[in-house]
Amino acid sequence: MKSTTPAEAHATSDAFILDVREREEVAQARVEGTHHIPLGSLVERLDEVPRDRTVYVMCAVGGRSARATQYLEQQGVDAVNIDGGIAEWHRAGLPVTIGGAA
Repeated sequence: MKSTTPAEAHATSDAFILDVREREEVAQARVEGTHHIPLGSLVERLDEVPRDRTVYVMCAVGGRSARATQYLEQQGVDAVNIDGGIAEWHRAGLPVTIGGAA
């Protein structure tokens, strides 16, 4: 399974970032411009995931996104796990929106 740091994902221009956290988690803190599909809905919403570009997958700290990345790879998607999730993204000083509507 491929993985990358939050800084590398953030530095990728026009990256497709898939956030697999639950809606309540996304409402608390999120990275603007990400695409949200909770891990539990990924199988039935697979058609929303692009096949023609790399998909960067994030969750809270990296566990769920690792599972999602493995599943996407099995489906033929070029998927990359963002190590440390949004927690590491925030720790790295990258932009995170706190609160408000998701």
